[in-house]
Amino acid sequence: MRFGVNIVGDIVRLMEAEVKAGEKAVTTAMRDAGTGLKTAWRAQITGAGLGARLARTIRSEQFPKGRTSLNAAALVWSKAPVIVGAHDTGPLIRSKNGFWLAIPTPAAGKSLRGGRITPGEWERRTGLRLRFVYRRMGPSLLVAEGRLNKKGRAVASRSKTGRGLTTVPIFLLVPQVRLPKRLDLERDAERVRDAVPGLIVANWVEPGS
Repeated sequence: MRFGVNIVGDIVRLMEAEVKAGEKAVTTAMRDAGTGLKTAWRAQITGAGLGARLARTIRSEQFPKGRTSLNAAALVWSKAPVIVGAHDTGPLIRSKNGFWLAIPTPAAGKSLRGGRITPGEWERRTGLRLRFVYRRMGPSLLVAEGRLNKKGRAVASRSKTGRGLTTVPIFLLVPQVRLPKRLDLERDAERVRDAVPGLIVANWVEPGS
């Protein structure tokens, strides 16, 4: 018994077409994977209450640029890696100089530069002096002699008689604090990674079909 094989068409052209189909499928799959991971990370950040501004620091980029490739790749990253990474890992934060971390109370208000206000900025802004109060139980304090305005912020007293003057806790002083873990970026990364083979198959269009 004999068997014969007949090749219909130009085998070289068929192989070239198949490679091009593969390049397009891989490139499209990686683009979709990168975009999907960026969207998932942004949703995690806003869902954790960290704000749209931090969520927008998540970016994605595809390589190689401007052409298809079987080796296509996607990169997803944050333009604020320290902040995002801290909320992803929940690190233990200590003071750089080995003393205290100053945690502002609601009476301190917010920094004009964004983020948490520092004791130095608070004194410059209000014109009040902070006083250290040591406590054996619980965090020590930085307090000021002033009054609370309608927004609950500590401000200088306008009264010449001292009416309404009170001692207001402005900062809590702690030696260290553990930032709560509010993100799980690895979970979304693993999900997208596992979906890549299926994306490639779904985007692989047979030549001539």
